[in-house]
Amino acid sequence: MAEKAKDISRRLFLKGAVAGGTVLAAPYVITSSALGAAGTLPASDRIVMGGIGMGGRGSHDIGWMLGQSDVRFVAVCDVRRSSRERAKNAVDKKYGNKDCAAYRDMRELLARPDVDAVLIATGDRWHAPASIMAMRAGKDVYCEKPACLTMAQGQMVVETARQYGRVYQTGAQRLSEANHVFAIEMARSGQLGKIHTAYADIRWRDGMRHDWLPAQPEPPRDEVDWDMWLGPCPWRPYNKAYVDGRAWYHYYDLATDVAMWGAHTVAQALAGLDMTNVSFIEFDYEGPDVSMVTRLSNGVKLVLYRTPGSVWGKCMYWHGACGERFDGPGGWAAAADGYSRPDVSSPELLSKYKKVIAEYTERTRRPMNHVRDFLDCVRSRRSTVAGPEVMYRAMSICLAADICEQLKRNLKFDMLKSEFVDDAEANRLRSRAMRQPWHV
Repeated sequence: MAEKAKDISRRLFLKGAVAGGTVLAAPYVITSSALGAAGTLPASDRIVMGGIGMGGRGSHDIGWMLGQSDVRFVAVCDVRRSSRERAKNAVDKKYGNKDCAAYRDMRELLARPDVDAVLIATGDRWHAPASIMAMRAGKDVYCEKPACLTMAQGQMVVETARQYGRVYQTGAQRLSEANHVFAIEMARSGQLGKIHTAYADIRWRDGMRHDWLPAQPEPPRDEVDWDMWLGPCPWRPYNKAYVDGRAWYHYYDLATDVAMWGAHTVAQALAGLDMTNVSFIEFDYEGPDVSMVTRLSNGVKLVLYRTPGSVWGKCMYWHGACGERFDGPGGWAAAADGYSRPDVSSPELLSKYKKVIAEYTERTRRPMNHVRDFLDCVRSRRSTVAGPEVMYRAMSICLAADICEQLKRNLKFDMLKSEFVDDAEANRLRSRAMRQPWHV
């Protein structure tokens, strides 16, 4: 399998060279970098990448990926000139040249035959459409979360990855962090007994405004391509706060509500539960600022936890952000950001920490590094730890919770059919219209 992956990489490299005219136009100079000198891998063994959406989270992710010796970034794309220039400069500085291409239109980057995989870290409205476009173009995809605005988009991501045989990883990076893996494994392996309650942190939620900001003069297209920034979302007049101030977080047309934070944590909670026989999940609506209790058909209660206050503050189940917890008759285990070790109900459980992590890595052959897991899977062609199905199951629950909040009533969601039971109004909210020409 490793040899097959290398052959694929070599073919892509040669195809890119021919497409660029370098083979026929002039004698090809083989540089020391291409041969793998100075601690680098030969070009044929590298994963050639492009980055789409190089703002806040994108700048973090590209830095993470540039630290991997088998990655070579050749192109970046952002509708904002400042972001794409900053990303290009970071890539060029890393490689000591000026070779990184910078695009305003992602379609130009996706048309490059030499690009094997892409990082997608745009605003949430573009995550699913850009992922689908990239996979149709033959690229593997690492996409930030939340991975879709609607259930329909999430299903399209799953179907596209399957149809085109692409590797896909959603950026739920805590599935590759030891503290979270320990809590998940303690639940999954039965060491807490049969789990009766799981908790996921959804304290950040704020995407339900249906108005829009006042119009301001649009900047030149090369500075900010406003039409492309909006993408498939309804047309809204330009306002600088959307682009520079991240005000888009608050607006339904551009974002999600519960799913904005739940995309981080619901996948973590589900990873510790036996979901094989879960046919439906019931959502109990108690009000806008209290935890939402959901009941899985296998008897497990999944609590989407929230209280007023900071998402980084301490709560009764964990301290810090992005927490999950599992309760069973044999005790409980929890993890969140900033922990040196996970929280458990007894020191005896924590004494198993090193053994549990070692057994997990031996069984799964996965690194405690989310980007590394993606890159390894690009080479091996196996599923990532946060692949399309993992993403869609978690996002379905998050988006169903959003719909429950919108309708302000209890709902029952059929996990197998991906539809609400006997509720036409709720089912209509599983998709949104996508503005032309940015639909997929």
